[in-house]
Amino acid sequence: MVDEYMNKPKLLRNLYAAYNANKTGNLSVSDQHTLYWEESGNPKGVPVIALHGGPGGGSSPQMRRFFDARKYRVILSDQRGCGKSTPHSELEENTTWHLVEDIEKLRQTLGIEKWVLFGGSWGSTLALAYAVTYPERVLGIILRGVFLLTQAELRWFYQEGASRLFPDAFDRFLDPIPEEERHDLITAYHARLTCDDAPVRRRAARAWSHWEGETITLNSQGRSPSRFQDDDFVDAFARIENHYFINKGFFERDGWLLDAVRERLPDVPGTIVHGRYDVVTPLSTAWALKKAWPKADLHIVPNAGHSSMEAGIIDQLIRATDTFAKIFARS
Repeated sequence: MVDEYMNKPKLLRNLYAAYNANKTGNLSVSDQHTLYWEESGNPKGVPVIALHGGPGGGSSPQMRRFFDARKYRVILSDQRGCGKSTPHSELEENTTWHLVEDIEKLRQTLGIEKWVLFGGSWGSTLALAYAVTYPERVLGIILRGVFLLTQAELRWFYQEGASRLFPDAFDRFLDPIPEEERHDLITAYHARLTCDDAPVRRRAARAWSHWEGETITLNSQGRSPSRFQDDDFVDAFARIENHYFINKGFFERDGWLLDAVRERLPDVPGTIVHGRYDVVTPLSTAWALKKAWPKADLHIVPNAGHSSMEAGIIDQLIRATDTFAKIFARS
């Protein structure tokens, strides 16, 4: 099913009221990395893991509010190098496949047999990477702002494409990079985000992060979310994102993830929510995913961009989590 749902008038759903974590912990996943995790909601509810974006974005308490605390056992975790996980901003032993194995180790640690995967932006990439690796552990998948980490997507946002819609913000993104290096901005930023010169690294991290922060929502008006003003946050966010992107997501070839979904997830139910005017991850990616994944429903939100906090996106995600709670509570 494909549904441009807001053509049909309806009362928009909002986030659930805030609630606290029931328990928290730190999981050692290697000699170097330790992950922060937390559990909230109903310990006997439908298990769900909510995967944050970036990579390098870290989780937030707001992510719990997409789930009815009476019906879900909600697991959040900060991926390697970000949030409350340690060491902060670390790139070594930090790849897509490390993160996939971390998710599986967390599942085993918490004694969960199968769970729902919930992820937006990079969280959608990671959810799909985990699902095609461990399909037998997946009840269903809810995605927002689909990102498959292809070269076409990276060129669109970090080289030319989104730049034509946000030329003012893109000029600020270009500012730390000399003219002669602007033909390959991901590589140019990589040199600065991995250098030992603290002011250079900090300037690059701010510019990289603010470019995304200024474009994620239709309502940005040239402003980034508040956490994009925090130097510790943007250092991990920019460095880890760039590290994954320069390494092409650590996939064996461009387009691998879409092919893997087509081959390995034919029977896994899914819901995809995507803003029509998503500039960060264009709708064409979600469209391609829907065609490759017959059990997924695609909901296009006509007046939304990339952010999970836009009204139409929230509405569709809440409807999806409520539906999955009913389906899997009976399983």
